[in-house]
Amino acid sequence: MADYINKQVIELNKVNEENQNRATRSVKTETQLSDNRGNETAEIDQLQKERDDLMTKFSNLKQTCPEGWQKFNSRWYFLSTVKKTWKESRKDCLERGADLVIINSDMEQQFLFGVNKRAWIGLTDSVTEGTWKWVDGTPLTTPSYWFSQQPDNGRDNPENGEEDCVELNTETWLPVKAWNDQSCLLNRYWICEKVV
Repeated sequence: MADYINKQVIELNKVNEENQNRATRSVKTETQLSDNRGNETAEIDQLQKERDDLMTKFSNLKQTCPEGWQKFNSRWYFLSTVKKTWKESRKDCLERGADLVIINSDMEQQFLFGVNKRAWIGLTDSVTEGTWKWVDGTPLTTPSYWFSQQPDNGRDNPENGEEDCVELNTETWLPVKAWNDQSCLLNRYWICEKVV
């Protein structure tokens, strides 16, 4: 009888130990599940933040042009209604969060030709005579749209002064040949450009 009781006690101890192991594993599993839920919550929060950021950017892309601006491709253009020197014109563009226009393609040149005015663009050789650079510091490498015999630096006539800034002359010239170097001190309309 004592053997039977001992066997029963041993059997009960094994069952009790097995139950304790199951309980320990269950607690570990619950902890892991809780940790996973925490990680998933953090991932969901991160994904929602990224979605909100993308929605904001998309909303900005759909924005309409501010008053006085025109959209062409992925850029906004502002044509002034008053005249200023090249330096004053650039200052105005910078205050608008833009800069004087940099012309990168035939399509853009054709679009700008539609302004039908004499307007400053963002091209100058004021740092080194004859080395034309855009306002962002890049050299003029794209096909240029100089009018015949331009640039001429005022035909090097001292009475004309230095002609270090470029105007787009759309009043009288064809779009493919509408650039002219002028004295930066002359008053012209100007064109600002901003990437959307």
